[in-house]
Amino acid sequence: MENFFKLKEHKTNIKTEIIAGITTFMTMAYIIFVNPDILSATGMDKPALVTATIIAAAISTILMGLVTNLPFALASGMGLNAFFAFTVAPEYGWEAALGAVLISGVVFFLFGIFGIIDQIDKAVPTSLKRAVAAGIGLFIALIGLTNAGIIVSNPDTVVALGEIKAAGPAVTLLGLMITAILMALKVKGAILIGILITTVIGMFNGVTQVPQSFGDLVGAPASLAPILFKLDLGAAFKMGFMVIFSLLFVDIFDTLGTLMGTSARAGFLNKEGRLPQMRSAMIVDGFGTAFGALLGTSTVTTYVESSAGISEGGKTGLTAVTTGVLFLLALFFTPLALIVPGAATAPALVIVGVLMMGAVTDIDFNDFTEAFPAFVAIAVMPFTFSIAHGIAAGFIAYPLVKVAARRAKEVHWFGYILFAISLAHFLL
Repeated sequence: MENFFKLKEHKTNIKTEIIAGITTFMTMAYIIFVNPDILSATGMDKPALVTATIIAAAISTILMGLVTNLPFALASGMGLNAFFAFTVAPEYGWEAALGAVLISGVVFFLFGIFGIIDQIDKAVPTSLKRAVAAGIGLFIALIGLTNAGIIVSNPDTVVALGEIKAAGPAVTLLGLMITAILMALKVKGAILIGILITTVIGMFNGVTQVPQSFGDLVGAPASLAPILFKLDLGAAFKMGFMVIFSLLFVDIFDTLGTLMGTSARAGFLNKEGRLPQMRSAMIVDGFGTAFGALLGTSTVTTYVESSAGISEGGKTGLTAVTTGVLFLLALFFTPLALIVPGAATAPALVIVGVLMMGAVTDIDFNDFTEAFPAFVAIAVMPFTFSIAHGIAAGFIAYPLVKVAARRAKEVHWFGYILFAISLAHFLL
C-alpha cells in the first residue's frame, strides 16, 4: 500500500487513511436508505435497488481510489435520483430512464477521455452552475416534504400544510429537528444517525415496521434480477435531447464543482489552479454512471461528503478504497435498509436541500443579467417539478438579458446553441 498509494510522498499513513475512509462512509451512507426509497416510487423493486445502490457506490469508489489515487467517493447522486424518479420515469418508464442514464454516462466517459468537459465548463456561466445546484436543493427538499405529508396539494392554493399531527409527518418533523441539531453540532455522519434515530422513533407509533428477529436486520443481499440490465435504450433515444442533456449537465457540473471545490480546500491543486488527475477522475465518474445504469440505479456522481474524510487527513486513494470496502460490507445489512420508512429518509432530503442551497452565495444578485437567469432556473425547478425545465429556462433567460443589456460578448458561443436547444425543448 505504501508503494501503490505513495503514502509517504503525500505525508500520510495507513491509519490516517483508513480513519478518513470510515469518516467519508459515515457521512454518505445515508444514500443506502434514501436512494432506494426515492427510486422505488417508479415501481422498481426496492430490495434490488438497495443492492444496486451499494454495489455501484462500492465499485465506483474503489476505482476512483485505484485509478486516480484521490480520496473521493461516489454514489447515486441526490437530485439526479429525484429527476429520474419524478420527472423522467413517470413519462417514459423507468426502463427508458435507465437507458438515458447509460447514454449520459457513456457520453460523460467520452467527454472525459477527449477533454471536452473543460470546454463545456468554460461555456456555462458560473451563475447558472450555482443556480442549478440551488434549484435542485429546493426540488429535493420539496420532494422530502411532500413524501412525508407535510406539504400536500390543495385545489385553492396549489399547495398547503398537511396534517402534521399525524404519525408520519410528526415523525418526520421530529427527525428533521434531531438531524438539524446533529448537523449544527458538526457530528460526523449526522444525516445517517438522524435516519437511524428517526427509524427507531417510528417504531413507537407504527410508522416503522418493528423487526421481529436479528435476521430482519442482517442477511444476504437481495437479488439484482428485477432491475439488472433492464434498461430500454430504444425508448431512451426517443425521449428527446433535453432529458439526456440534463442528466449529463447536472452530473458534469456536480462532479466538477465537488472535485475543484474540495481539492482547493485540501491543497490538491497545482500552481495553475488545476487538479492534475481531473481527467482520470471524470472518466471514473462517467464509468460509474454507466455501470450504475446497467445495475439498475440512477446517475452515480462524486460526493461532496468526501470532504469529511479529507478533513480527517485523507490524501490518497486508500481513503476511497476504504470507503468502497465499507459499502461492500453494507451489502449484508440490506434487510435493515428495507425497514427504514419514508418518514425517516424525508429529513435527509430536506437537509441535503439546505446544503445545496448554499450555492446561491456565489451568484452576483447585484448584476441583474446574472441574477435573473439564475432566479429563473432556481424557481422553475420546484414550481414545475422538473430539473430539465429549470435548466432549459435558465439557458433561455441568460442570453436574452445579456443581449438586451448590450453585453452579448459575455455569452459564450455555445450559450446560443443551448438557447436554441432549450427553446425547442419547450416548443416542440
